[in-house]
Amino acid sequence: MDANASLQPESLPNSYDAVVLGGTFDRLHDGHRRLLKAAAELARVRVVVGVCTGPMLENKELAHLIEPVEKRIKAIENYIKSIKPGLVVQAEPITDPYGPSIVDEDLEAIVVSKETLAGGLSVNKRRAERGLSQLKVEVVNLVFEAGNGEKLSSTALRQLDAFEAGNGEKLGSTALRQLDAFEQTENECVVSLK
Repeated sequence: MDANASLQPESLPNSYDAVVLGGTFDRLHDGHRRLLKAAAELARVRVVVGVCTGPMLENKELAHLIEPVEKRIKAIENYIKSIKPGLVVQAEPITDPYGPSIVDEDLEAIVVSKETLAGGLSVNKRRAERGLSQLKVEVVNLVFEAGNGEKLSSTALRQLDAFEAGNGEKLGSTALRQLDAFEQTENECVVSLK
């Protein structure tokens, strides 16, 4: 399978009234968009998005450069509305790994990546402990950066932003590989235009 090919969710579009997903969603990139688009396509009525803030960000690399939660929520709402304008988008800050996913009785599915599948299963365990129905776990492949097989990373994007701003931050290996892949792609585009 091509690195950019999507592992499509198992269910058909409009399969659920309410779908949930969560994450930091810093510097909304194609990986985030793929997850949000899958959630929007699966939902008939509502998409619930938990957006990490506060203690959920403390151990993130370059946490001080993460966009304000209000900006991230607005980007999520705008993106989902651009895909499916009629959906109710309930994006809210979360300060624990579960947020509304373990208290909202009306949820029917959770959208995760292969890398966050364990989190989706943990949500179902917590829902069972609370007597709530289990969510259908819909797994979506993440987007990989062209040329290097690395998944897109908000951390790498923060590193690049800090480096470009001259904040004395060092580029991590992922950011260096993404920068190199971008430069190679940029050079290929220039060559193909000649």
